[in-house]
Amino acid sequence: MAEDAWNSRDPERVALAYSPDSEWRNRTEFLRGRDAIREFLRRKWAKESGYRLKKTLWGFQGNRIAVSFEYEWHDGAGQWYRSYGNELWEFDDAGLMRKRLASINDAEIGADERRIV
Repeated sequence: MAEDAWNSRDPERVALAYSPDSEWRNRTEFLRGRDAIREFLRRKWAKESGYRLKKTLWGFQGNRIAVSFEYEWHDGAGQWYRSYGNELWEFDDAGLMRKRLASINDAEIGADERRIV
C-alpha cells in the first residue's frame, strides 16, 4: 500500500498515512507533521519527474518495520537517476506512521539501465 501511494505522486494521499505529528529524516532534512510532509513531497515530485518506486520488506517487530527501496526518476535535463536505500518506520496505535528515517543514495543511470518501468 505504501508503494502504491508513493507511486501516485499525490502529496495529499501520501500524507494521510502519517500521524499529524509524524517525524521524518530524509537525507539531510528533518520534518515534523503532515503539513511539512506535504510541502516536502510537492518539492520532491516537482524535481523528480517520471518517479517510480519499489519497496522490499526487510523485517518487522511490534510496531516497527524496516524496508529497502529503490526508485528511478529524471531531472529537467533528462538525466535519469536511481535512488536507493533503507527506511525504518514506526507506527502509532492507530496504525499511522509516526516516524520515518530514510537513508538514501543517488546514482546516475542511462535511460536503458532503468529497472522500474
